[in-house]
Amino acid sequence: MNAGWALLIAWLLAALGMTLGWGWQQRHANAGIVDVLWAAGLGGSAVLIASLGDGASAPRVLLALCGGIWGARLAQHLWRRVRRENEDGRYQALRARWHNSALKFLAFFQGQAASIALFALPFVAVADNPRSEPLALGAGVAMWMIAVTGEALADTQLARFRADPAHRAQTCRNGLWRYSRHPNYFFEWLHWFTYVLLAIGSPLWALSVVGPLAMGVFLCFVSGIPFTEQQALRTRGTDYRDYQRSTSILIPWPPKRPRPSSARRP
Repeated sequence: MNAGWALLIAWLLAALGMTLGWGWQQRHANAGIVDVLWAAGLGGSAVLIASLGDGASAPRVLLALCGGIWGARLAQHLWRRVRRENEDGRYQALRARWHNSALKFLAFFQGQAASIALFALPFVAVADNPRSEPLALGAGVAMWMIAVTGEALADTQLARFRADPAHRAQTCRNGLWRYSRHPNYFFEWLHWFTYVLLAIGSPLWALSVVGPLAMGVFLCFVSGIPFTEQQALRTRGTDYRDYQRSTSILIPWPPKRPRPSSARRP
């Protein structure tokens, strides 16, 4: 099937899913469902586009497996949080700013559906790849394993930390969170290089670069790190400011040592 038609079908299904999700959040006052649907929608788009593509079977099978498993894991993780916890503070802030406007939330949900179509462009490049380059495919699978394992580990470490009531209003510095303020976002960004590698040889290879580029922009400047850090400062204040001063914002790196006080004298 023509790549444009496959992308159109993926967007229409995402728009339908987001409309149903908007209705759910209207009833439950929890817009966090949008994150669940975004992950599930992208994973489903990878499987759909792989099945409709005209490329070689090996990159298409790997696309369906990598994209589908990644999306299912992330959606399940996010659904557990939405089901068990109150609405994320980021969405509470939006709800207050928008005065709980149903139309603004509908536009927001449909914007997320459009972003699914944007992030599905790398899938189109892989599904149209007529070549099966063993080294490129192997490198893509290795990248996927590193990224998904790292993201799952970061998510698990944070969930365990948050589950302890003694850690309320404290900042997680355990495991990967000692080296990055957003290790889950780092490995999420790294994950998109999987499709850059799987698309090597595709006439639409340039589309695969949209994934890491768009994810980097969204995480660093739009809806990822800025919103998360604002919420962290609102709820954790000084503790999070200390964390900001000592810990890398995205790429894991050894934390800075606190500067010795000049007031101390022998």
